[in-house]
Amino acid sequence: MASSKTALYTALVANLGIAATKFVAAGITGSSAMLSEGIHSLVDTGNELLLLLGLRRSQRPPDEHRPFGYGREQYFWSYVVALLIFAVGGGLSFYEGVAHLRHPELMKDPFWNYIVLGVAFVLDGYSLRTAWRAFNTQRGPLPFWVALKSSKDAATFTVLFEDASDVLGLTIAFLGVFLGHTLHNPYFDGGASVLIGLLLMGVAGALAAQSKSLLLGEGVDATTRRRLVALTEADAAVAKAMRIATIYLGPEEITLVQGVAFRPDLTTAAITEAIGRIHAAIKQEFPAVKHAYMQPVALAETGAAA
Repeated sequence: MASSKTALYTALVANLGIAATKFVAAGITGSSAMLSEGIHSLVDTGNELLLLLGLRRSQRPPDEHRPFGYGREQYFWSYVVALLIFAVGGGLSFYEGVAHLRHPELMKDPFWNYIVLGVAFVLDGYSLRTAWRAFNTQRGPLPFWVALKSSKDAATFTVLFEDASDVLGLTIAFLGVFLGHTLHNPYFDGGASVLIGLLLMGVAGALAAQSKSLLLGEGVDATTRRRLVALTEADAAVAKAMRIATIYLGPEEITLVQGVAFRPDLTTAAITEAIGRIHAAIKQEFPAVKHAYMQPVALAETGAAA
């Protein structure tokens, strides 16, 4: 969680400063691509604030209205961020680009554009590096795409996507400004703005799909599931573990429900003690399992379910 906040604060400071300088440069030079980049950075600044709000609200303790806590607040706000990137960032950039293509104007001296783009590239590059390190810390030995698909930390992968799109968007903006000024062709500038809008829409779509999946509820991976079954069946009182179900309520908050067939010669007190031992063993290896529920079932019943 600390690494997520570090990446968020770094991106927030970088985007706030960059947005201001981009708008100033766009006003001086009249560049459509630079204006789109200013919109992009301004939207990103608001997004970091929303993600920080989601992180803060997700850490509230359970109460009578939310007995399982508020962990999914992070997933909700990351979904809102994806919608904002699509509608505000991508939509306005695309609209600005089309308007510039319909009514092209030659760019004024692009000197300040190059200065701002250079500064923005350094700051966004540093922010991307911070987000990349935070993501690498979480993914461990997993391949990048596997870790990204299975990540449950919406804040970290959202900032990573944002920063990557920032750097790519700056590259597109630079090419639009450079080619438009060098070739005295304003269509390059407007075309760059359209491409930036399409880029943001694509990133927003990927983020929305990931956030929606988390918001609807995802369970643990197959390896973790098998390990949970093994820990349960390792107890001498258990005949067989069946019908296991898990769901993430937050990046580090898992709810576990399972039906377990105990040895038929056990008393109720012995079964109660066994449940306590199993829960302790599971939480020792998987601290993220905050809520664990076990229902004793008949062995014949588990066989029918299988």
